[in-house]
Amino acid sequence: MVVIIIHKTFTDFYNNTVTFSTSDHPFSRNPMHVWVICQFRGSWLLTLHPSRGVEFPGGKVEEGEEPTEAAKREVFEETGGKVKDLHYVGQYKVDGKTEKVIKNVYYAIVDELITKKNYFETKGPKLLKTIPSDVKSNHEFSFIMKDEVLTYSMAEIQRRFI
Repeated sequence: MVVIIIHKTFTDFYNNTVTFSTSDHPFSRNPMHVWVICQFRGSWLLTLHPSRGVEFPGGKVEEGEEPTEAAKREVFEETGGKVKDLHYVGQYKVDGKTEKVIKNVYYAIVDELITKKNYFETKGPKLLKTIPSDVKSNHEFSFIMKDEVLTYSMAEIQRRFI
C-alpha cells in the first residue's frame, strides 16, 4: 500500500492560519480537541449546534481521556450515535489570534442511533445523504464546515475508507 501524506496550510473562516496533515500526529501526541466525520447507514451523521449551525460532532478531550475516547463520547453526546469503527484521518492546527488549537480528525461508522432527551450542547442528530456542494456559502452550516479541513478530510476518507 502506498502511503500518501497531505500537508496543507490555508486560512479559515475567521482568517486564522490552519495547517492540516494526514501524517501521524504531526502537531501533538495529546491534542485537546477532536472532530468526527460520521456515517450512519449510508448517510452522513451531523449535529445541529444551536448557534453555529449544522456540523460534524466534536469537542474537547477531558482530563484523563484519550482522544479516541473523546471522539466516541462526543458523537454519543451530540447525536446519540454509538461508534462501531473509528479511524484516524489526520490532525490540524489553528494558529488563532489568542490561542493555538490542535484537533484530531476521525472518520466514524455509527451502527446505532439512540434517541436521547438531552444532546448536551446541541439539538441532536442531523442526517444528510450528501454534503451539499455549497456548504461553504450555506448559512445553515457551522463555520467549522467552511474551511479546507472538511475538503481534505473528505478526500482522505474517500481515498482510504469508502
